Amino acid sequence: MSEVTYVSKVRIERVQGLLRKAFVPAESTPVLFGVHDEVAEHYKAAPGSYEPHATTLDYVVAAAAG
Repeated sequence: MSEVTYVSKVRIERVQGLLRKAFVPAESTPVLFGVHDEVAEHYKAAPGSYEPHATTLDYVVAAAAG
């Protein structure tokens, strides 16, 4: 079996509701994850009730597309 070559050390903090801060390697400031209107609707939140931020799904799709 191969040796582990990298372990990503990530910390997540819930700010409020669906807004979270992710502390990820190589970034000097936290990355904000939240929802935008299309996703907020899925969670039954009124449009505009959250400050829009990219979702974790948006980041996964961007990473897979790269």
